[in-house]
Amino acid sequence: MSEKFKVKQEDKLLEFLFANLNGWSKKKIKERLKSSTVEVNGKVTTKHNFALKPQDIVEVGANKKRVVQEPIKNLEILYQDDYIIAINKPHGLLSVATISENKRHALAILREQLTRNKKRNSVKIFPVHRLDRDTSGVLLFATSKSIREQVMAKWEESKKIYLAIVQGVPKEPKGTINQPLRLDEKEYKMHVGKHKLAKRAITHYKVIKTNNKRSLLEVTIETGRQHQIRAHLSWLGNPIIGDERYGVKGDKLGLHAKYLKVYHPIKKSFISFEVDAPSSFYALI
Repeated sequence: MSEKFKVKQEDKLLEFLFANLNGWSKKKIKERLKSSTVEVNGKVTTKHNFALKPQDIVEVGANKKRVVQEPIKNLEILYQDDYIIAINKPHGLLSVATISENKRHALAILREQLTRNKKRNSVKIFPVHRLDRDTSGVLLFATSKSIREQVMAKWEESKKIYLAIVQGVPKEPKGTINQPLRLDEKEYKMHVGKHKLAKRAITHYKVIKTNNKRSLLEVTIETGRQHQIRAHLSWLGNPIIGDERYGVKGDKLGLHAKYLKVYHPIKKSFISFEVDAPSSFYALI
């Protein structure tokens, strides 16, 4: 079942949904919007601030599952011991469950995979951090809440390197973006710049390759704010390819988590994991 509404006056999509979806929580509405189940005049949009005009038709469909030709049964494990597991998360896969999708995500798939391998009751694992659905690369899990907390206690000392394919060419071949970020709960979007609610965020980048229309960047982040790289590069004037929220819509998001170095609380030393981006990522440039 789906619900259709005709727009009577100019409005922003999220505000319109809040006003018309009676009995729905704001969190549920945001999840539906993010999961590509809202259409305006027959076209899917995930933009909270999409501008609606009179006579537009807004349709909220039943929760649609993404079409996957072959369900993922096994994830590539980059590192595993009794305390920490690092995987290569593919593009298009959620890190953990959401309201709209609570079965096929990296946490559940990895848990099932480890359980099958050990041939015993469900293995317990806990996400140390998360990657956006459309970001591929290194994703870390812990085998207990205690280990996760110990890893997170030194998270500011970890090193995180990403690859990003952006529109255009940055004015400088390398640089640092030191701009605070603030999450707008209504638009579910990071705003860049000084604000009493903004938090410190630092991103370093360097150009690896360019064809003048698009550029491949290596990006290192000192902080780990939500959507940090996406918001910062958009602010720089070079939004990531395929990033509808901060730039221009595309078939694939040009962001890959290439390298992660973290503190191992049992080994009492730092360990690192690295995985190159898939060929489909490089095809974007």
